[in-house]
Amino acid sequence: MLSDQVLTAFLLTFFAGISTGIGSALAFFSKRTNTTFLCVSLGFSAGVMIYVSFVEMFPSSLEYFRKLYSGRLPELYTVLSFFAGILLIGLIDRFIPERENPHELKNSVEDIPAVDRLKREEGDTGKEKHLLRVGMITALVLFIHNFPEGMVTFLSGMQDISVGIPIAFAIAIHNIPEGISVSVPIFYATGNRKRAFTISFLSGLAEPIGAIVGYLLLAPFLNEHTYGVIFAMIAGIMVYISLDELLPAAEAYGKHHQAIYGLVAGMAVMAASLLLL
Repeated sequence: MLSDQVLTAFLLTFFAGISTGIGSALAFFSKRTNTTFLCVSLGFSAGVMIYVSFVEMFPSSLEYFRKLYSGRLPELYTVLSFFAGILLIGLIDRFIPERENPHELKNSVEDIPAVDRLKREEGDTGKEKHLLRVGMITALVLFIHNFPEGMVTFLSGMQDISVGIPIAFAIAIHNIPEGISVSVPIFYATGNRKRAFTISFLSGLAEPIGAIVGYLLLAPFLNEHTYGVIFAMIAGIMVYISLDELLPAAEAYGKHHQAIYGLVAGMAVMAASLLLL
């Protein structure tokens, strides 16, 4: 029988994952993406994740290790675990071809669309095939990439629900433009809204799948040492996601200061939530 905390952590992860479907819906039902709102929202997500990484996750890891070790070993294990998390997510990005990686924003917002502009390309068979390929590969890439994010959300909720909730919302906001990047190319290649929405939605299910796999693999080994490693790694993963994906995406969709305003707001809201909860 699953505990309420496990179930709540899983539901948070599921919510974060299916937000790719929100991005898909926005792409279909909005003539133009509100880039200012998207920019601030992505900056906000980065602020939440950076703040919680250094103020909550990293100290929590250090506290777990201090219960087990003395001297400088707690600091050493925490730092090694932190950079192991960065290395893990960095390797995932490294082995994804840059041209196919939706997080490489070399063409920024121009490739993620207003519906009217892309519709003009529908008649070109070569472009349709290319768009379909881009959409399908993007969906596969996101499925692989979102897997560790699902573990991050789930394990954060398992440890402290007051931390898990803002992380889930931050990752959900982060997933919305990813849903757009999957659904739009597939829709304009096939003309099938349902198919594009379904594939976009399924790409986000990597996160709850990551939660299930993480729980099944780690549940028998969850002790103070394991939690110390996990939470420092989560901190590293979230810092990497914020600096490599969220902030560059925010600036690509809007302006530098809008991204920074969102970043500061995210930190402030996260700080207030940790003080109040």
